[in-house]
Amino acid sequence: MTGTILNVAAILVGGSFGLLFGSRIPSRFKDTITNGLGLLTLAIGLQMFFKSENQLIVLGSLLIGALLGEWWKIEEGLQALGQFLEKRFSRDAQQGAGSHFVRGFMTASLLFCVGPMTILGSIQDGLSGDYNLLAIKSVLDGFASMAFASTLGVGVLFSSLTVFAIQGGISLFAGVFDAILTAPMMNEMTAVGGVILVGLALSSLLEVKKIRTGSFLPALIIAPLIVWVMERWF
Repeated sequence: MTGTILNVAAILVGGSFGLLFGSRIPSRFKDTITNGLGLLTLAIGLQMFFKSENQLIVLGSLLIGALLGEWWKIEEGLQALGQFLEKRFSRDAQQGAGSHFVRGFMTASLLFCVGPMTILGSIQDGLSGDYNLLAIKSVLDGFASMAFASTLGVGVLFSSLTVFAIQGGISLFAGVFDAILTAPMMNEMTAVGGVILVGLALSSLLEVKKIRTGSFLPALIIAPLIVWVMERWF
């Protein structure tokens, strides 16, 4: 859990600096910074997608994951959590699913939790106490949270709760994940995560088109399951 705690601290410290100095940045600069973050997220997502060895697995995972996500109303659940935190801790003039707070919370939560470093780093931390990978992730997330908080506001800081829950949970059950996940499973899971990041960039950062990105999260679990089935039956 050491690496997770370090990651949470980095997000809080970086986000606090972003909030502190963000008010001094002109609006046009904030828009440009957000667009730059969107382009970078898009590039990272594409890079992750190209790790796939079978794009049909990615497609199938996304389709099944989207159906499950809509059935379970994951997007609405994330928005409801963001709205609950907003009512308790924020005075954002615009409240509700489209508020600045909720946008910052959902964007940062997905960005910081969807990726191979989250899974591999948490497994290493849980199995052997080696948190070097999460330490690197902490530095990256710290700077990213600084930039995001300066443009998207205090909701970014509360993404640390999501990071703590997900990375901490993986670390606690690291032995199980390490025994189950193989390299091909990780490749396809990473590729699916890349597509989700592309959707996040286009929807929340570049605002090209509204995409219910949270509904695709079950695809991260479906991808290794499809690989497992194919390894045993095909």
